[in-house]
Formats: sequence, structure tokens, C-alpha cells
Amino acid sequence: MKQIFVTGISTEVGKTIASAIITEALEADYWKPVQAGELDNSDSHKIADLISNTKTTIHNNSYALKTPMSPHAAAEIDNVTIDVNKIVEPKTNNNLVIEGAGGLLVPLNDSATILDLIKPSYKVVVVSRHYLGSINHTLLTIALLKQKGFNVSIIFSGDKHPTTESIILKKTGVELIGRIEEEKGFNKEVIKKYAHKFKEPLTAL
Repeated sequence: MKQIFVTGISTEVGKTIASAIITEALEADYWKPVQAGELDNSDSHKIADLISNTKTTIHNNSYALKTPMSPHAAAEIDNVTIDVNKIVEPKTNNNLVIEGAGGLLVPLNDSATILDLIKPSYKVVVVSRHYLGSINHTLLTIALLKQKGFNVSIIFSGDKHPTTESIILKKTGVELIGRIEEEKGFNKEVIKKYAHKFKEPLTAL
């Protein structure tokens, strides 16, 4: 069984949609260790609404914080301190998709970041979306992950930008899973379409 950690180069780049596609493609379990804000419509709720398979189990957050902010700040508002030792991977005999919050160096507390949640055995999928500065953010994210020895691949999200995608792939040498187009909307059928498209490269991770 494999564990795939989904991270982004920033916030709002498409991590949850990518996580839904990966979860559906592998009929994997899903776990969001730290949810900050939108507790009535959390990423776990969104995954449940987007997948079609009956094998997936959606595991509870280790921390569910009320305010849509960086986890360390949201935790402070809730008068709690995030303890990474209490963020324990759920036990499962299935593949597991783990979705981070924001980017790699988003703080969890005064010392730990999202990066500290990624175990050496995890495969890491980076979601990159084109915007001014995204090449730099993508290269920095992948460089840090590779420096730490992780197996890294990439999903591009949004409209095609050939020169951007080409230079990122050339400079990093990471495996391309595919690109999620700028769809009018995402529902079970759209997720299933991408799951079928991405299944082969995801299975090969």
C-alpha cells in the first residue's frame, strides 16, 4: 500500500481537486490532518461529494480549526497548540491520500511546518498552478522536497502554459502525472474522467 501526500506551491492552487482525482483513481482512503476553517464544508466533505467509488474511507482530521487562516494562527484563536505527535496517520489496509494545508512551509506551531508531516516513505505530489511567480514557487517547493530525499511528481492545474510547464519539468526532472484543465465545474463525472486519465502514472508511483 502506498501513501501519497498532496501539497501545493501556494494556497488555492487545486490541491483538493487533485486529491479527489488521486483518491478516485486509486480507490484510496483520504485524510486531511489539519483543517482550518469551513468546518461545515471542509475538504473532507468536498472529497466525499466528488468521488464515486465505494472503497474509500475518509478519516477524521487530527485538528479541525474554526478560522480559515494558517494553522498556527487558527489554532491560537481556538486556544489550542498543534502537537505534531498527536497527528497520527490513520491505520488502513488501503492506499492513503493525505492532503496538506497551503504550501510546505506553512507553520503548524512555533517550530513545525506542513513539511514535518511528510514521512520518508510517502510519495509527494506537488500541485502547481500558473500565476506570476509560480515558476519560482514550484522550483523552490520541489527543490526542498528533493533535498529531503522525497519521491516527487507534479500535477499542473488550470489552463495550459507550455513554456512554464516545460521549464519546470526540465529544471526539476520530476514525473508529470498530468494537467487538470480549467473546467466549468467539478463533479463526480469530471473527477472520474481525470481519475481514469491519471490512473496509470499514479499506479506507477
